Amino acid sequence: PPFIKASTLAVYLTFQVITATMKFTLALGAILATTAAAFAPAAVAPRAVAVSTTAVNSFSSDIFEVRSVDMAGTTEQIVKGGRDLFPKLPKAFEGIKEIGVIGWGSQAPAQAQNLRDSLDEAGCDIKVRIGLREGSSSFEEAREVGFSEDADTLGEMYDIIGKSDLVMLLISDAAQAALYKEVFAAMKPGATLGLSHGFLLGYLESIGESFPEDMDVIAVCPKGMGPSVRRLYEQGKEVNGAGINASFAVHQDKSGKATDLALGWGVALGSPFMFETTLTSEYCSDIYGERGILLGAVHGIVESLYRRYQRQGMSPEQAFIESCESITGNIVKIISTKGIKAVYDGLNDDDKKIFEEAYSASYMPSKEILQEIYDEVSSGNEIRTVIMHGKRINKFPVGKIDGTDTWQVGEKVRESRDEENIPLNPFTAGVYVATMMAQIDVLLEAGHPYSEVVNESVIEAVDSLCPYMHYRGVAFMVDNCSFTAKTGSRKWAPRFDYILDQLAYTAVDNGKPVDEDIISAFQNHRVHAAVTACCELRPSVDISVGSASSTKEIVIE
Repeated sequence: PPFIKASTLAVYLTFQVITATMKFTLALGAILATTAAAFAPAAVAPRAVAVSTTAVNSFSSDIFEVRSVDMAGTTEQIVKGGRDLFPKLPKAFEGIKEIGVIGWGSQAPAQAQNLRDSLDEAGCDIKVRIGLREGSSSFEEAREVGFSEDADTLGEMYDIIGKSDLVMLLISDAAQAALYKEVFAAMKPGATLGLSHGFLLGYLESIGESFPEDMDVIAVCPKGMGPSVRRLYEQGKEVNGAGINASFAVHQDKSGKATDLALGWGVALGSPFMFETTLTSEYCSDIYGERGILLGAVHGIVESLYRRYQRQGMSPEQAFIESCESITGNIVKIISTKGIKAVYDGLNDDDKKIFEEAYSASYMPSKEILQEIYDEVSSGNEIRTVIMHGKRINKFPVGKIDGTDTWQVGEKVRESRDEENIPLNPFTAGVYVATMMAQIDVLLEAGHPYSEVVNESVIEAVDSLCPYMHYRGVAFMVDNCSFTAKTGSRKWAPRFDYILDQLAYTAVDNGKPVDEDIISAFQNHRVHAAVTACCELRPSVDISVGSASSTKEIVIE
């Protein structure tokens, strides 16, 4: 009103401004809190130790023997595979007359051939068909390994989907996200959806959708690239089977038969043993692992050490030998058969000190990046990255990385390699093992079971991927892996490279004392017992990546 004094008006207006500001601040805080909650990393539920208290570790089967194994003091359940179980396959696949394997990427050629061969040997009257998009260049590759239109085992993908009792959707993750509606619509009533990755669930949840409720949804996820699934299956035929371990998940079980079907699928693939997971736990650990020690981290480690060793006076060839060759040709072979700690235990006293310096300096920087990766994956951010990259791919095709100095020198080193005299560089070992242990700890802290942790962080690295890296190079693996893995490796490898160079190696060079607590935690870590248990379950056959095989590594020209 006009009679209010100016001083009173000033006080009044000041009060109103303060009140409005407080309201805005509170509202903004509520918005930010809501936003933070919406995008916070989705935690994997902590696992109980006892079998009887956790659903994921208490599955049962009417067909296959479920065994309890001690994983570092935690009892977990597995089904051990083997060709001697093939007579059980007819019962496991009961009600399945036609299987449609959709796609022809990394997993599909191997899984389709293994299934076909195993079911034939078991006397199952089940037709395994390949479904491809119309006009796909993969038709010819499928024909080369015995699938054909004339035999009614090869056709257009939606036609095959509509005929199948089990639809194994093995197209790329980005393609699944783009085509899931059409796939679901094409499936016949009562059919089972089979996956080999939990990515599609993560995508559906990120957009507020889910699988149709009227179908079984299962997953069998080999812990290795497709060609290794086929190669080990072929190479193990005379020793009761050899292959790649697999996790399995039953996401929806409308029929009541989903668990036995999933286990039968794993046995038919040649998996030495199968352990239970969930689709959520699988995609969190799998996508995370690809960006970590399986691909992205080892790529970054090699790049950083290659430069470091040259700065210290090594030739490019020797620097590559002491970094990359030491990992793929020596360190991982020890881990594969004797465990992680055996790398350290086999060193002399002087080399142990070097290992400890590298390990102590590298553990926390690596864990910082690995925790960030896990948070990005579990929050759905990394899935969105893959989807957005897929949408850009035609405009910005993915190039190759093998033209840089590191990998060009690597080709020369492989040509003149002396396989029996590849050194075990203790500094390289310290950095690599520290990163592997950091990856393990992030997964354990998130509640993943030891069976999943060891397979995703150790076995897949040393028994599947590193043999190919040793044979063809790390760059070859990055250039020719799945779209999801390739996207992640290229994104995160530079982060490992930079943080190790900037924080870990400078700490060593500046004489930072070894953190004895970090070394003690490594020496006494419970995971070593779990790795030992898994080593005892590994197949007796080491993969031979250079031998003849009906599978072909897909090579990007």
